[in-house]
Formats: sequence, structure tokens, C-alpha cells
Amino acid sequence: MYEETEQKEMQEQQEASEEYTYVYDDSKATSKTKVWPIILAAIVGLAIGCAVTLGIGLSVVASKISFTDESAEKVLENLQSGDTSDSKLTTIISYIENFYYKDVDADTLVNGVYKGVVNSLDDPYSEYYTAEEYKDLMTTLTGNYAGIGALLQKNPQTGEVSITKVYAGTPAEKAGLVAGDIIVSADGNKATDEDLDKFVQHIRGEEGTDVELVIIRDGKEQKVVCTRASISTPTVEYQMLDGNVGYIVVSQFTENTADDFKAAFQDLESQGMKSVIFDMRNNGGGLLDSVVEMLDYILPEGTVVYTMDKQGSREDYTSDDIHKKNIPMIVLVNENTASAAEIFTGAVRDFKYGTIIGTNTFGKGIVQSTIPLADGSALKLTTQTYYTPSGECIHGKGIKPDIELEYEFQGGEDDAYSVDLDNQIQKALEVLSEQ
Repeated sequence: MYEETEQKEMQEQQEASEEYTYVYDDSKATSKTKVWPIILAAIVGLAIGCAVTLGIGLSVVASKISFTDESAEKVLENLQSGDTSDSKLTTIISYIENFYYKDVDADTLVNGVYKGVVNSLDDPYSEYYTAEEYKDLMTTLTGNYAGIGALLQKNPQTGEVSITKVYAGTPAEKAGLVAGDIIVSADGNKATDEDLDKFVQHIRGEEGTDVELVIIRDGKEQKVVCTRASISTPTVEYQMLDGNVGYIVVSQFTENTADDFKAAFQDLESQGMKSVIFDMRNNGGGLLDSVVEMLDYILPEGTVVYTMDKQGSREDYTSDDIHKKNIPMIVLVNENTASAAEIFTGAVRDFKYGTIIGTNTFGKGIVQSTIPLADGSALKLTTQTYYTPSGECIHGKGIKPDIELEYEFQGGEDDAYSVDLDNQIQKALEVLSEQ
């Protein structure tokens, strides 16, 4: 519309200039009235009229919607007290409801406000969950859901989502997915655009339906289709290795992990276990209470971890002597060993109860508290920093292993994974044989 109007005015001005362009000759001069001053005056008048009209329109809107300019502290005080009658937030919502070019769902708008408040913390671990999102989160923590059977981890710096474990007999394994694959998208939803808790909901769905994943493997992008199935993922797997060495893999810490861990340990003990390897590689963490219960089961009396909030209030989590184990221990770690898995590692190290083998851990030394709200929604908030028993804060730096060793698969290209071909496990067996 603007271009058409502008072209029309230019054309009219051109016609006017052509109509009144002539060679001035005194001898032939006539008293012909010029039209262009009248046209120019009309254009100027129209512009002034539009400006006045626009100014009046804005004045009317401003007179209907106004707010008191207050400090941030005062705004928060009024919001907490419920006095929002003339707040900027109320004003912005009113503008959106009255002048935004599309209708906005009230729930979407309100949830956006809640999420925006939490996002302002610039903390990748704090998040507001709607009632539906919180329900999905709880499903994840129980370990029972309909999906593909792969354990995922998100890099908070790059936003990349990678597969850290594929469970046997699951759709992920059947589709050929392997640990190390980077997931770019699920059904067109980009992994880097969403928090991991929300992104995984695109992978889960009704049993028997397909999800199309775009992954990157060895630098090449490819599509993989998985058919969703009901999944009950074990977080603890174990076996007896040569020399009566127990091998316990913990993939994450859920509400069932501690019980499964104890059952695995007891079964291995009944088989004559003389030493044990705890594999915490690619374990992204989980519930604090779960890892504390596991540490209480194997360590002697003492503080296994403690937390501090911003007021300096300290909370200790302790173990007793009832179940302590007196056998040589190894903990395997890598760059994806994080959070609760680092609590486990740090406690074993500081109690001098075992040897740490692998590569430097991730370095997540902060604790999140999930706070259920009355309407079924929830707030996950970083509330504390945690410290290993010796008082070390590992946030941002991780835990350095006693024996640093990069993972190297010792088999050929056609060989399937086996503990016999895992150089870090073989190193652990070597260290245990010398004890």
C-alpha cells in the first residue's frame, strides 16, 4: 500500500512539473494560474492532519492504559503483596490483549510470564514446569515411560543433546542408535531450542507410533526412525568379572536406583565378590537422596556430602557404620559424569575408600530443589552448592581422577562392545589385582 501510494504521488508530481515547465518569454507571458503550490499545500496539510490524528490516537490509548514508574524492588514488593492494579506487567498484558494482531491463549500468556521470570536467572538448571511438564518429569524419575530407550544428556554450553547410553532390546538399539550420537531434532523440533526435559517429550509418545530423529554421527547427518515402545529402563546393571570382581554400572539416580544398587551388591556378594568396580561413566546425576542412600550402604560413618545455601546455612548428609563394606573399590568416570555421580565419586575419594580411574568429570556442583505448586505445576530451582566431604566445591572444574586414562575401545571395527575390550575396565582390573 505504501509503495503504491508513493508511486502515485511521484507520478502526479511528475505530471504537474511537466505540465508547468516552459520557456519563459516576456513577450508571450500570460497570467496563467500555477496549480503546484495548491497541490503542495494540500500534501502538507494532509501530513499535518495525519500526525495530529496519530498523536490523538496514542494519547487516547495512553490515557486508558497507564502505570506508575517504580523501581524493580518496588515492583517485586507490589507483585508479592498482590497490588498490581497499576503495574507495568498489567499494562503490558493489557496492550497484548487489546492490540496484538492475534488472539493469545490466556494459559500460554500466563505460563510465559512464569517461565520468563525463571529464565531471567540465566541458570540452565532452574526451570518452571507446567502441570503437564511436571507430570512428564515425574515419569522420567520413576524410570517407566513410552519412548525409545536411550539415555540423553544436554551440554549446557553448546545446547547439544547426545546419547550416553542405549539400553538393550529397546527401539533405540533396534534402530541402530549408539552412545555418542548427537540428536539434532525429533520430529522437526530442534534439540538446541529447548530444555532437555521438554525436548524429550517430542521423543516420547503413544506406544507404537514413530518418531523421526535427525542425528549426527562421525560428522555426518542422517535420519533415523524409531517406533516408540513401553520402556522400563534399569538404572543399575551388574555382572561378575574374572577374579571375583563385581562390576556395577549406574546410569542415573532415580527413586528406584538405591534399592536396585543394594540388590545388585548383595547378589554379587552371594557369588563371592572380593572387590568391586562402580561404573559412573556417562551418568548425568539425578536424585540427591538416592546417591546418599547408596553411599550410606558402602561407606563408614561420616559426612558423605554437605550443602550450603546463600545464607551460609549448612546441611550435612551422613552415613553410619551399619552396612559399610571393606573391599577394594574402583570408580570409573569420564567427562559426562556429573552432579549426583560426582557426589558418589567425591565421597569414595575423600573417604580414601577407592581409586578413581578415567577422565576429568563434568563439574556440576550445585543442587536443584523441585518445588510442587498447588495447581500441579512446579518450580525447579538451584538452591545450594554442594561440597565433597573434604570441603571441595567441584562446580565448574570437576574431579580429577587418581589415574587419568582416556577411553579406547580395543576391538576392531566389526567387534561388539565387551568389558574385555574396554581399556578403562581392564586398567581397573589391573589395579585391583595389585591390591
